[in-house]
Amino acid sequence: MANEEKGLSVESVEAEENTSVAIVSANEPAIRDLIYTVRGIQVMLDSDLAKLYQVETKALNQAVTRNPRRFPERFCFRLMRDEAEDLRSQIVTLRPELGKQTSWWRYMPRVFTEQGVSMLSAVLRSDTAVDVSVRIMDAFVEMRHFIAGNAAMFEQVRGVELKLLEYQKTTDERFERVFDYMNTHEAPRQKVFFDGQVWDAFELLVSLVRRAERSIVLVDGYVDAGTLNILAKKADGVNVTVWTRPHASLTQRDVATFNAQYPQLTVKHTTAFHDRFLIIDGIKCYLIGASLKDAGKKSFAVARIEDEESVRAILARLER
Repeated sequence: MANEEKGLSVESVEAEENTSVAIVSANEPAIRDLIYTVRGIQVMLDSDLAKLYQVETKALNQAVTRNPRRFPERFCFRLMRDEAEDLRSQIVTLRPELGKQTSWWRYMPRVFTEQGVSMLSAVLRSDTAVDVSVRIMDAFVEMRHFIAGNAAMFEQVRGVELKLLEYQKTTDERFERVFDYMNTHEAPRQKVFFDGQVWDAFELLVSLVRRAERSIVLVDGYVDAGTLNILAKKADGVNVTVWTRPHASLTQRDVATFNAQYPQLTVKHTTAFHDRFLIIDGIKCYLIGASLKDAGKKSFAVARIEDEESVRAILARLER
């Protein structure tokens, strides 16, 4: 090559690629919407610049490759994979219509800083390149003024985000303390709830469900989706078997939806029991005076069955 820093005209590019290039207005989309932040600096994508300059992306990158001294890394660079994924999220935020595209890049794109964009106009020798470069420079300046003028607002937003994170952390810690208390303190042997104590009843039943380490057996003739709301509070890996009447309002769709997130629930049918029982890990058994879905709506009691032989007898009767 006679001259290392070889210029590339639009005409020679079109001849070399033998393709027609669509004319793209410099204002569609607005240039400021094509400026993103990577590595803490503002950059533009090679593909977006190619459309603005009315050349192929391949031709634009070839011009950069043929003129390495004009394009040091502070002027342009290839994205790393994690940077490309982060840039995708920025693009979807600024240009939601692109969010429907599943695959944008077959290779890691090259991005250009403000200096790199300016250098491109010297390499792509055309009136279009000069005019577009002026517009892009104005857009970069506009973005800098916007950021500088709204620095205080950005700082306030960061402050709000930090407060929200701290609030979330505090709330999580409070829940952990409640659950730790539930796990380290013995459940009451018996408890009476009066009509209207819906939340108190719900809280006790949830605490019993959370104590299960392996299995839960519920005998309740009248179960529905509300019952599953309590059983969903179980620990991961705990299997649940519900024995209910054949025509209970719980549907197969309810069961399938529950199992999609909180496996494994099995529903069986029986008409042999009048009372409700909640058996934890095949050992601890509670006699419950109301269906779980109605707990607290009327006065009822929860009592622990201490006799292990009685618990085994209930399980044996169910399996018969």
